[in-house]
Amino acid sequence: MSNSNSNSNSNSNSSDGPVALITGGGSGIGAAVARQLLGAGYRVTVTGRGEARLRAFAAELGDPKELLTVVGSASDHDHVKAAVDRTLDAYGRLDTVVANAGTATHDSVATGDPAGWRDMVLTNVLGPALLIRASVEALKETRGRIVLVGSVAGFVHTPGNLYGATKWAVTGLAENTRREVTEFGVGVTLIAPGRVETPFWDGYGSLPPGHLLTADQIADSVVWAIRQPEGVDVNTVVVRPLGQPN
Repeated sequence: MSNSNSNSNSNSNSSDGPVALITGGGSGIGAAVARQLLGAGYRVTVTGRGEARLRAFAAELGDPKELLTVVGSASDHDHVKAAVDRTLDAYGRLDTVVANAGTATHDSVATGDPAGWRDMVLTNVLGPALLIRASVEALKETRGRIVLVGSVAGFVHTPGNLYGATKWAVTGLAENTRREVTEFGVGVTLIAPGRVETPFWDGYGSLPPGHLLTADQIADSVVWAIRQPEGVDVNTVVVRPLGQPN
């Protein structure tokens, strides 16, 4: 894999179960989706920047042969393409991709520190586009599904929120992609969570007030969309915790 390390837990394609690739899959929502899909008989690739985190995630699950971990950046084209290629080499097919990797600077355009903005914009906006580009031909073959993890912030304006602007971009990317690939039998689903208790808030300093959803609850929605009957294309799912007004 170019310019990155990798940790592979499987090189067998003996199973004929469906295959999913999840970016940012070592923790939070991505890890929850991976657990649920593995439990449903999927073979799963998860990517992330941190090799130690991916190794710990695989070890937590008992290093199953159905799990492949690949270290790399979601905003680097070579890394994303390599992850797709390794998935196809290991499992022989690709049915679902989940563009989950994301980051936030938790500041505003008027008072924030621009040093962190480039990485946030590239990860949150370029990253999903790169995953679509790298996987679409394989998904055409399986009539598979693209899942983009957006945010309620991609529907509701918040003062000065550049993170929200990146998620507005993801909202648009989901529909733009759907209009291009639906004729090939590829589904596109945008999952837009409200406040969720995940490592997303680590840079914020504390969890927001009120009730928060769990990563598993958002994973329920992702897996529900993925496992719709053939011919059904669920396009937008907004999931808020009760009590979140915006």
